[in-house]
Order: sequence, then structure tokens, then C-alpha cells
Amino acid sequence: MNSPPSSSSSALTHSSSSSNTDTPPSPSAAVCRALLLIQSDDLSMKIEAAKEIRRLTKTSQRCRRQLADAVKPLVCMLRVGDDDSVELNESALLALLNLAVKDENVISLLNEPVFCKIFCDRILIPFESVISLVVLHLDWSILVDSLLIGLLFFYTLIMLETNSNSFGVFANERHASDGVGVRLKLVVMNKISIVEAGALEPIISFLQSQNSILQEYATASLLTLSASTINKPIISACGAIPLLVEILRNGNAQAKVDSVKALSNLSTHSDNLDIILKTNPIPAIASLLKTCKKSSKTAEKCCALIESLAGFDEGRIALTSEEGGILAVIEVLENGSLQSREHAVGALLTLCQSDRCKYREPILREGVIPGLLELTVQGTPKSQSKAQTLLRLLRDTPYPRSEFQPDTLENIVCNIISQIDGDEQSGKAKKMLAEMVQVSMEQSLRHIQQRALVCTPTPKDLPISSCTSEVSSK
Repeated sequence: MNSPPSSSSSALTHSSSSSNTDTPPSPSAAVCRALLLIQSDDLSMKIEAAKEIRRLTKTSQRCRRQLADAVKPLVCMLRVGDDDSVELNESALLALLNLAVKDENVISLLNEPVFCKIFCDRILIPFESVISLVVLHLDWSILVDSLLIGLLFFYTLIMLETNSNSFGVFANERHASDGVGVRLKLVVMNKISIVEAGALEPIISFLQSQNSILQEYATASLLTLSASTINKPIISACGAIPLLVEILRNGNAQAKVDSVKALSNLSTHSDNLDIILKTNPIPAIASLLKTCKKSSKTAEKCCALIESLAGFDEGRIALTSEEGGILAVIEVLENGSLQSREHAVGALLTLCQSDRCKYREPILREGVIPGLLELTVQGTPKSQSKAQTLLRLLRDTPYPRSEFQPDTLENIVCNIISQIDGDEQSGKAKKMLAEMVQVSMEQSLRHIQQRALVCTPTPKDLPISSCTSEVSSK
């Protein structure tokens, strides 16, 4: 038998090899064959079926829906626990992993021919008539009412999916033209049906397996399943969080990455944050953050978790007690993605707002000023606001200055720079301040020129490019 690949990332991206080079069967025939084999009592046939399901569901959303009936047999394969069951367990996990990804069926419903026909007959054609009425009679109230009806239609579909555990919801429609009854169904989301089929018990037991590959696949499965809001409290109630933190400490490289992402997913449920905090995860999160690429998704999830945990005193103490913990956050603030930098500055701001006297010096000591200056100009709107607030908190006095000493960003930064020890850090901060002012001036000038061109567009206007180059040449 062929052994499965060595990582969960390859599990999602590489299909199992075929034993022959014949033309593959059509999707419908392949789906039927896989569903037939997965019901077999022969374990080798079950493994073959699981590998085929994994291959079919690699990129096809339609196959994920058509193979939803394979969930229960695959979960049964997870429960086989003898010495020869490793390949059986692994192949079932990988198949379930592919079945669970991207299974938001309200969106996929739009691709169904039956749904498109009903949508055109019941929504688009009437709406086209309404538009004609608006153009002829200029009655905007009709248009507003029609828009509300359309929005209500889609809202109903979304609520049916997000609030129904079984999703066995039907909507009957009958076309007047042919009198044929058509039934629409919001099918069960695979993420939820996998949990309902009892997969969590064996998956969580695999987290404690001595087989690192099985442990890795189980972690990847929980990452995928935890993306569902409905699953989050169920996963935590099964005791997964302490085991995920343990894998974050001692698992292999891919398992650590998947565990921090799963914990980040679970942390968005309010009750789960307390459970995560009790496991003291900050040292393991900081350790992963130090070694990962600062612009990666892993760094983003680490900083998101740190920002959430920094809202608690235990989290703040753990972060500042971890050697290089604050520095790792500042490195993300300087070199991370836009979303990562927003989480990083949010974490530092939470520290400073909770106890400015306690956390101001540790943050300044790690050289946060250059990154904050850049963020005030080039970050997201939230990042810019948080960076400016943090700069105000980091200066010598948190209180506003008098009217004779305006509380401008430049004054705040100059005040902080004067207190920084070391010529290198001080010089870098001053250079960043000068660049920040230059960029800010150029952006303001471009904005003014663009407004002027919109208001009075004439050929005699001075081109923007010449003004920008003039400023940059100073």
C-alpha cells in the first residue's frame, strides 16, 4: 500500500497517484464508485475509496456536495484502533479534510441551474420591470422597495444556513410555464456533519498519538473544522484546546503552525478565550512568532492571539516575562502584513493602556518608534489611529501640552526620541520622522492637486508629476 504524504499542507494540494494511465471516469461515475467502495467491508477497498474521495474533492465543490454521504463511513474508519489501522486512519482523515474545506453551500447554491432559473424568474425579471417603471415614472420608492425585497431574499437563505444545525431546509417552487414542481435544498455543511457524525472523539485522541504524522493530520482537521462558528464551542467542550497548546509546544513544524491557527479560530468564541488563557500558551506562541516569517499568515495568527490574550493580566505578564516576546511583536509591526501589523500595534497598545508606567519602558527599550512612525503613514486606518495613540502614551507625560506647546505628532515623537538611549536608535527614529513628514507632505499635496483637477479641469493646470518631483528633490 502507498503511504500518505508527510504533511497536512501537501495533503490538501497533492492528489493520490493513480495505478493506471487510462482516461479517468467522468465525475458522476467516479463519485458513484467511491460511494460504493467506501461501504465495503474490505479495508483495502475502504482505503482506496478514501484516497479517491480525497482526489475528487481536492478542487471540486460539486464533488464535496455529492460525496457528503461518505462522511459517516469515513468517520467509522477513524474509530478502527488496531495496530494495522494507521493507514486506514490517515486516509480517512485526509478525505475528511478535503470534504470539509470551502463547503459554504449557500454560495454554491447560486451555481445550481435550478436555483438560477428560479432566481431569474422570481427576482431578476420582476426587478427589470421595476427599473423600467422607475425610468418612466421616476418613482424611487418602487426601486427601494424592490431592493429591500431582494436583500431579504438573500438574508433568508443565509440565516437558514447559519442557524440550522441540520440544514435540512427545503423551499418549494413551481414554475407557471410548465407546472413542474422544483425543490431546492440547503444541503448539510460538511464541517458540521463531520462533527455531528462523531469525528471529534477519534480526532482528539489522535492529537495524543505517538505517530507524528497522524497527530499532524488531526491538527489540520481541527483547524478546518474550527472555522465553523457552530463547531467552536463543541470542539473546546471536547477538551481540544489544552492538547492543541501542547502540540504548539512540542509538535512538528507543520503541526505547530496548524495548531496556532486552530487556536486563533477558537479564540473568537468568547468562552474559549478563558480556556486558552489557562493553558499558558504565550511562551509557545512567542516562540513560534520569533522563528516564523514575519509577513506570513502564521505571524498574523500569532499576533491576533497575543492581542486577544493581552486583554488579561496573565497574558500581559506572560508576554513581558518571555525573553524577546515584545521584540517579536515589534518585528511584526515593522515587517508584517497590513493585518499582522494591526494586531501587533493593538497588542502593544493594550499593554500600555492597561498600565502605562509598567509597560512603557519595556516597549521603548525594544525600539518600537521607527515602526510606529511608519505605521502612522502607511498602515490601515485602524493601525494609524492605534499607532498615534500609542505614541502619545509612550511620551514622557500622558497629558496634553499647553496651547503654547501644541500636542502634534512631531512634538510627541521628538519628546520620545530625546529619551531614547543609544545614538543608533535615536538616529534611526529621527530619520524615520523626517521620512514620515516627507511622505505626509507628498500625500497631502497629491490630494490637494487631485481635488483641484476635479473642480477646475483645464489644460493649463500644472501636472501632478512635476509637483511631486519638485517636492522630492528638496
